[in-house]
Amino acid sequence: MTKVLGVLAIIVVIFGGYKLWEVWDTYDKEKDLKAQEIAQREVKGDSLPGLPGDVPNIQETLRKAQENGATGLRNWLKAYGARTEDPRRAWIELDYMVLVSKDDTAEAKKIFAMVAGRLATNSPVYSRVQQLRPTFGN
Repeated sequence: MTKVLGVLAIIVVIFGGYKLWEVWDTYDKEKDLKAQEIAQREVKGDSLPGLPGDVPNIQETLRKAQENGATGLRNWLKAYGARTEDPRRAWIELDYMVLVSKDDTAEAKKIFAMVAGRLATNSPVYSRVQQLRPTFGN
């Protein structure tokens, strides 16, 4: 009788361990799926539409402007900003705003108000505006 109870106890322990492993595996997969969904929702500025198509090497000029910091982006926006459309224009202006905020807070707040007032809530850049609102918003 004790042998039967011992075998039964071993079977129960193995079954319980298997069920515990199943629960952990399900939790782990759900966690990975949630992380993947969040990563897909995050917007990258380079992937947004709106750059003027009639300017050759526009991506290269923007990259060089970004390398030159706030001054480079200000000059780029003066040259190409009017022809650049949202949401890409808003993203670039927010990049410029963050860079200029170190030296000119009033200018940064003015840019933020302009961009935030222009964007709709369904814009892919709206989440970034919401993140920056506590710092630059009214």
